[in-house]
Amino acid sequence: MKRFHQTIALSAISIGLLSACNSSNDDTAQFSLAVSDAPVEQANVVMVCFESVELVGNGNQPQRFMIGESENAVAANDLCLDSTGNPIPNTRGVDLLTLQGAEAEALIENAPVPAGSYGQLRLDIAPNGSYVEDTNGNIRPLRVPSNQLRLDGVTLAANQAFSYTLEFDLRRALVAPPGLPHYLLKPRGLRLVDNAEIGHIEGFISETLLLDNGCNVPPENADEPVAAVYFYSGHDLELDNLTDNSDDENGPYASVSVKFDGAGSYPFSLGYLHAGDYFAAVTCDTDDDPEEETDLTFFYGENITIDVNTTLEITLGN
Repeated sequence: MKRFHQTIALSAISIGLLSACNSSNDDTAQFSLAVSDAPVEQANVVMVCFESVELVGNGNQPQRFMIGESENAVAANDLCLDSTGNPIPNTRGVDLLTLQGAEAEALIENAPVPAGSYGQLRLDIAPNGSYVEDTNGNIRPLRVPSNQLRLDGVTLAANQAFSYTLEFDLRRALVAPPGLPHYLLKPRGLRLVDNAEIGHIEGFISETLLLDNGCNVPPENADEPVAAVYFYSGHDLELDNLTDNSDDENGPYASVSVKFDGAGSYPFSLGYLHAGDYFAAVTCDTDDDPEEETDLTFFYGENITIDVNTTLEITLGN
């Protein structure tokens, strides 16, 4: 009789544990995160050394994923080097300039996390190893304040999979402080987007439009941009009222430089834009310091609309 009661008790415990597991699964979401980039003029390489990703808040302990250690984090690589030239363990070096347009590189893949609203997303950057190689081949360290990028958090519904991309708009985020031997990567210009709500752009600028407005085409140096396209939220904006990348309130949603491809075309690409209405404005002014107000002269504007999960192909000034 005693053994019979023990069997019942054990069965009850087993059922309880199974029920708890099922309850936990019902409160779980899947989270993925990748990084992408909009290009910058003054660099050949922008190497960022990622250490970990954290989801913070939601009434739980931070959900932290360590590069090279956590099950759902990507493997480490050997692109981040210490002062002696040895790879820094458990880091993932990513050259952001290789991830333009719709290209992206994963950091976290299908990680199970408690569902709910997280107040912050944090990316820990290794104290050393990140660097910028400019167009002259000079290499300078790249620093991130507090070695951490902090962004607004996300809301993850139970029993659903979410895929996010962190878009680095380096024309706004990458700065070279005067008198300092390093570059800074700032949160300004970083966009965290839900991949279910975005589209991409593959575009060209008409050479005739550039010539008619005094842009330097074709340039002697193909590495130098000849123009820039700025994208502002909304339609039918006045060109004279548009502001530069230093304006955090009314400035562009995104911007991209345009170079000669050597074959008679002036292409540009921009990825991971929230679906919606934008005003594309073109300027020959390619020097836009995000730390200082810059007087930009726009000579052409066009309304565009980005649809979800599509790539808009456009030629401005055609």
